[in-house]
Amino acid sequence: MLGKVDVEANVEGGGPSGQAGAIRWGIAMSLRSFVDQEMIESMRLAGLLTRDYRRRERKKYGQEGARRKYTWKKR
Repeated sequence: MLGKVDVEANVEGGGPSGQAGAIRWGIAMSLRSFVDQEMIESMRLAGLLTRDYRRRERKKYGQEGARRKYTWKKR
């Protein structure tokens, strides 16, 4: 596939790494309809067809952040 396709993409939001991941996933999903089943399977095994579902963890009440606690002082 290398050298056979030219891609130009515009993305908004997120950081550079997230944008690169979104472009990679979008290209893989769009190429899926143009390649044979063997290539789709190799793309799936390489992790190109799986979306990264990690999200920011919410802040909890009684804490400084999602995991960080307020400084605890005994006295």
